[in-house]
Amino acid sequence: MDDLDKLRYPIGRFERLKRPLDQAARVGVIDDIERAPAVLRQLVVGLADAQLEAPYRPGGWTIRQVVHHVPDSHMNAYVRTKLAVTEDTPSIRTYEEGRWAELPEARSAPVGMSLDLLAALHRRWVAFLRALPEREFEKTFIHPEWGRVTLDEAIAMYAWHGRHHAAHVRQALDRR
Repeated sequence: MDDLDKLRYPIGRFERLKRPLDQAARVGVIDDIERAPAVLRQLVVGLADAQLEAPYRPGGWTIRQVVHHVPDSHMNAYVRTKLAVTEDTPSIRTYEEGRWAELPEARSAPVGMSLDLLAALHRRWVAFLRALPEREFEKTFIHPEWGRVTLDEAIAMYAWHGRHHAAHVRQALDRR
């Protein structure tokens, strides 16, 4: 991994699952999803607007953009997981995350609204995941780039995603 990749992927790249999660691993992944909003909030609480404008790497998103991106991404993930459970291998669509991060509210809105949204979303998502029978985690959706994705793999990826962006915020704070 070169220096830019180390800045882009401070916890490493997500590695696709080779087998389903066992129950203990699944509980750990869901626990990570549950903790993500509080971790992100704790990292940015009390930061001034000027601090929120610090990029996590040269040419990268600002802390503010990262905070707004996480609920954007996780709302899509929540819908994808529900589609996988309620439909027969649905094809999902992607979204232009880079363009979403450039929209006016992602560039300038207070981060509190996205932190509140993320907390509420994760409470609902975790309640949904914890209530699912184990066999439901084998259900899949079709992603245009990844192909067939099981619910296990999707939640593992989004648990990683929360940790990944928390590491970006830590990185930006360490850089200043």
